[in-house]
Amino acid sequence: GRGGGSGAMGGSGSLLPREALGEYQELTFLSKQEILLAYKRFSELLPKEERANACAVRVPKSQILTLPELRANPFRHRICRVFSTSEHGDDSMSFEDFLDMLSVFSDSATSDIKSHYAFRIFDFDDDGTLDRKDLEKLVDCLTGQGEESRLSNVEMEQLIRNILEESDIDKDGTINLSEFQHVVSRSPDFARYSLSW
Repeated sequence: GRGGGSGAMGGSGSLLPREALGEYQELTFLSKQEILLAYKRFSELLPKEERANACAVRVPKSQILTLPELRANPFRHRICRVFSTSEHGDDSMSFEDFLDMLSVFSDSATSDIKSHYAFRIFDFDDDGTLDRKDLEKLVDCLTGQGEESRLSNVEMEQLIRNILEESDIDKDGTINLSEFQHVVSRSPDFARYSLSW
């Protein structure tokens, strides 16, 4: 890390530099207030001694998962994976990662952006298409992992066949991004569900 000053500001003096604020407004769908609130929330996920330097440090995934919005989200692990730019693959987040996530989840984000990220979140093996394995995991996440709510193999097979029939326009057995966006444009609730707080 970079050498930290003695932090004369101390306490809650960890404010976002004004020039950064303007830049973040241009790069996200968030208002000034939302960005400042995000900065406060992000700082609070850090140990006290790192807060003054919040723009330059990463928050571990375990802390990100404590956010009330993610705690109940069945895709929380995928969300951390997709928004994290960590080079160590530990799904930790920088403040900019965190802002990107909040931006995509905000009501102001366009449906194109939302569906693009929903697709990436559902693409569990990160290979650029939704195949049967991805769809099975997707259904598992949505139906909950409990024994009583889990689908039987027959039900799962039927459901995946239905999803592919609806979505797989070129009939190659997988759903690509444009096919996914086509489906979502007809039933926007689908993307909203996966990306709702």
